[in-house]
Amino acid sequence: MTLRAVLFDAGNTLVFLDYSRMASAVGAALDIPLTGQVLTAGAAEASRAMEAARGADRERAAAYLEALFRAAGVPGERMDAVRACLTRLHLERHLWSSVAGDTPEALARLRAAGLRLGVVSNSDGRVEAALEAAGLLQYFDVVLDSALVGVEKPDPAIFRAALDALGVRPDEALYVGDLYEVDVLGARAAGMDAVLLCPGGAASEHRCRTVRSLTLLADNLLSGDRAAS
Repeated sequence: MTLRAVLFDAGNTLVFLDYSRMASAVGAALDIPLTGQVLTAGAAEASRAMEAARGADRERAAAYLEALFRAAGVPGERMDAVRACLTRLHLERHLWSSVAGDTPEALARLRAAGLRLGVVSNSDGRVEAALEAAGLLQYFDVVLDSALVGVEKPDPAIFRAALDALGVRPDEALYVGDLYEVDVLGARAAGMDAVLLCPGGAASEHRCRTVRSLTLLADNLLSGDRAAS
């Protein structure tokens, strides 16, 4: 079946945590030395904690952030202070605000090829604003935020709502995200094909298609290859 649309997760797929901003704020609040590089080094461990977490997206995000700061050496008894600081920071500006350098060009190439693009994100009602602030909103035909839709991934209903909004069938669309249980399995439950984003070529223990970057995704899709790894 001809590919007509590509749907994306938002956090850790299109927009990423600003580790330097978080490190600066938390380090100052707790009076401890902390750098963006130190936080970045714990990202893989934090992703595993997020994959293992159960419950709503809020609980998964909290597990990710706690694991990130524990990996950076912040003691457990100071996690309440970390959470309070991050909450303030997030209210000022969305924590997921950093964009990989190749993302705008990759999205532009996909749109230029005639593909419809969309976002399906578990978020707090602000994902559209976050994408606009990051300069990415212009590339998408539809953006669904779980807080506004009332359904979270991996429930297939939110994927089907995006497909309906784009006017495409499940077998005409591809979903790209960074979490196997939430993104890949959710998209498959809606009848879609899915690709797991594994930045930097990180190995995945899951049995699914993977891609190292959105540039490589665009390269493969525009060459007619939906097997993206």
